[in-house]
Amino acid sequence: MWNTPPAVITPTLLSRLPEGLRRPRRSAWADANRAGAPVDSFLEGPCFDGAGNLFCTDIPHGRVFRVSGSHWEAVVEYEGWPNGLAAREDELLVADYRHGVLSLDPRTGAMAAVAENIHSEGFRGINDLILHRDGSILLTDQGQTGLQDPTGRVWRLHPDGRMDRLISNGPSPNGLTLNRAGTHLLVAMTRSCEVWRFALREDALVAKANLFFRVPAGTSGPDGMAVDAHDRLFVANPGHGQVWVVDPHGLATHRVDCTGFGRMPTNCAFAPDGRTLVITESQSGSLLAAEIPAA
Repeated sequence: MWNTPPAVITPTLLSRLPEGLRRPRRSAWADANRAGAPVDSFLEGPCFDGAGNLFCTDIPHGRVFRVSGSHWEAVVEYEGWPNGLAAREDELLVADYRHGVLSLDPRTGAMAAVAENIHSEGFRGINDLILHRDGSILLTDQGQTGLQDPTGRVWRLHPDGRMDRLISNGPSPNGLTLNRAGTHLLVAMTRSCEVWRFALREDALVAKANLFFRVPAGTSGPDGMAVDAHDRLFVANPGHGQVWVVDPHGLATHRVDCTGFGRMPTNCAFAPDGRTLVITESQSGSLLAAEIPAA
């Protein structure tokens, strides 16, 4: 797959979900995703706000955590399945599989709906979201789509409430991120093991979407993603236990090997220093940190 194997980066343990906050139990999420086995947590959506606070989600238990060192505080616990997070001014935007896009006040835990449906039609199941500098929200509507049903959708929600459907044939659209210029969107298609890339236009016309990167085939394809200041793409790949580091031309140069902790790195985000990649490793219920070499 590569002429030169990607160099290995070994992460360290940043923090681990305390035992007192682990809740091993069967749930509707566990029935759908873990064959009914008890699940004590499933971490996703690492996100830093403007003050440098670190947050993440726990999907099956409907929790959003604020993490500081070894201290984990549940900002909110509710009847939902929160996944991706994005910080906007004094609020967090939450991609919730059950409820759509929600707003969370991290000071009070108050939640409000931002987008519950599209013209009264429900979402398939929102997975992740990202903010554009123009104020729009880009989000993946994954549901249970895959190779058997490549009808996953990618939406753009404008500040005035208009909704653009950018993609409607995605085989499980999952994580998404923007290039540094904000001109192109990259979307992880989990079940085809691909990352798609296409230009964003004001008229919402998508043309010549291309395959930018492909992860090795296996039990699970790409999940959450991030981009650094050098336009390198970071692709969390549960199943293989890696986070792939991809240069702006689509070539993998490094891999963060998370298998010393588990095989489920689900998402990643950069700390405010721009060099430390924070990774949710969901098999162990941990946050990992990886120092990324200069470009």
